[in-house]
Amino acid sequence: MGDDILSRIVEHKIEEVKAAKSRLPQKRLVEKAMAAASRRSFLDKLSDSKRHGVNIIAEIKRASPSKGLIRDDLNAAEFGKKYEAGGAAAISVLTDRDYFRGSCDDLVKARQATSLPVLRKDFLISSYQIYESVVIGADAILLIVRALAVQQLRDYLSLCDELRIDALVEVHSENEFETAALAGARLIGVNNRDLDTFITDIDTSIRLAALFEEQHVGVAESGIHCREDIEKIAAAGIHNFLIGESLVRAEDTEGFLRSLIAS
Repeated sequence: MGDDILSRIVEHKIEEVKAAKSRLPQKRLVEKAMAAASRRSFLDKLSDSKRHGVNIIAEIKRASPSKGLIRDDLNAAEFGKKYEAGGAAAISVLTDRDYFRGSCDDLVKARQATSLPVLRKDFLISSYQIYESVVIGADAILLIVRALAVQQLRDYLSLCDELRIDALVEVHSENEFETAALAGARLIGVNNRDLDTFITDIDTSIRLAALFEEQHVGVAESGIHCREDIEKIAAAGIHNFLIGESLVRAEDTEGFLRSLIAS
């Protein structure tokens, strides 16, 4: 993938998974996943957006490679409660430790504090991480087309069906959208951030919205800071929005969230 940010993250994830397997072999992890509790439907919650207006997936995010530290004192349980009180449809939790200062513990705490479905947002490049996601209680996972081979994507979507966990398949271009659709993805997220450069442009969602068909549920991700951004993208046909940085930085989290949702 070349010497870009995503490539470095993926290379690190390969080593991270190897280390995790040495601590807990995949066979044991699979057993734990098969015995895991039932999940909340992430897909069903977002499928209602056309009837009920805007859905916000509110993200718990401490830092990023492009922005650096955003909020180091973030309490995942407290933010989860604020997001639910503010009207969020679902919660996204960044669990990557080295590049985003997140953790699986953040996801566990956020989910325990709310009744909302929770997305594990990380760079998943192994089936091991999918089983791990089920064990920690994730209701959905992020699969990034740019980071996976086509057959991997198909296999992981099939595994998600088997494990009854939803998958948000992330794309950034027309070609990636086609790959996601052909692999059978129903829930497709358009990342407005180019993962090669981390430059963000919401026109990416507006452009790709034309490709969605009836069976697809769309999510616009990254670079959404105000109600005007939401209205522009919604006018193009996407009604679900994953928002992190602007919510985490807001002085009044609940009030700002309500302002984003309000028609």
